[in-house]
Amino acid sequence: METPREITVLQAAIILISTIIGVGVLALPRIAVLAGDTGAPLITLLGILLAFFGLVMITLLGMRFPSQSLIRYSEVILGKPIARFGSIVIIVFFAVLTALTSREFGEVVITSVLRRTPLEVTVIVMLLLAVITTRNDITTFAYIHHFYSPLILTPVILIVILSLKNAEVVRLLPIWGNEPNGMFLGVLTVAALFQGFFILTMIIPAMRRPDRAMTASIWGMAIAGGLYLIIVIATLAVFGAEEVKLLLWPTLELAKTTSLPANILERLDAAFLAVWVTAVFTTLFSSYFLMIHAATELFQLRNHRMFSLFFLPFVFIIAMLPDNVLEMYKLIEIVGRFGLLITVVYPTILWMVALIRKKRGKSHAARKNR
Repeated sequence: METPREITVLQAAIILISTIIGVGVLALPRIAVLAGDTGAPLITLLGILLAFFGLVMITLLGMRFPSQSLIRYSEVILGKPIARFGSIVIIVFFAVLTALTSREFGEVVITSVLRRTPLEVTVIVMLLLAVITTRNDITTFAYIHHFYSPLILTPVILIVILSLKNAEVVRLLPIWGNEPNGMFLGVLTVAALFQGFFILTMIIPAMRRPDRAMTASIWGMAIAGGLYLIIVIATLAVFGAEEVKLLLWPTLELAKTTSLPANILERLDAAFLAVWVTAVFTTLFSSYFLMIHAATELFQLRNHRMFSLFFLPFVFIIAMLPDNVLEMYKLIEIVGRFGLLITVVYPTILWMVALIRKKRGKSHAARKNR
């Protein structure tokens, strides 16, 4: 079945933005500061550039094979046995990533808001919401992201701007950090927070103008990465490196110290959490959508709906495996760094082999001129 080409360049960029901005926004400043002290903004910038490199590889491949997703064109490039093994690894990785995202969401909710609610309840509710929503087609998928993106971006940008009144530039110095020994692993961990960009492998075949996918990629990463970088700078400038290291979710604390002019709202953490829940949903929605569509294409089925419920028990069990928050974040770091082999290295290898073997998909021009 041919994927309907309904998604515009703007929608593709919005999908990237709302997918990347998610659960990791709360812990990002702490991750970056633990890795490089006052060099946290530099680590974040390098992580963004590494993730953008992976996104460029995905985009170049998508433009080279405009009518196929990575699951399909990897078989053309590498051959079916190797490509199918790679596709299985991708599905398993995004199943684990979805599980850990839902678990992190549950930990934040039961710690900050619903303290008497069992962790399992918060996790399964968010997963069920994602499962039900992923049963729609890719056009509806794009509309959902389009609808929620202003609700995510506007409040977060407002909170960051208002928090700068408490900032001190001296807390950002030196820009390379006092303890740069952990910078390499820090860059990998930060880059791992952007791995939602892999959703573009499913979006390009549904774009009206796949030849303009690079425009969507640049805008998507620029806005999402720019927002993450500003959050890290604002948090570090307000609290300082040593205090950020002691905070589990520094961005949430930043919202608590921020108020609207004339004290209309003395604390914005409640509003920020509401926005954050929406951001988590769009991220979880995309990763689950990617997982079930990849499985559908791997087994060459006509409909993805059967997999929406099939994966739910496995994802929930994986989400419940970590014993506590600290173990959960250790697992997230390990899985995230390993995931860069899938989301950055694997597409790079595919692109190089495609160039060497001169493999290319059918041009979209003939279909567009009908």
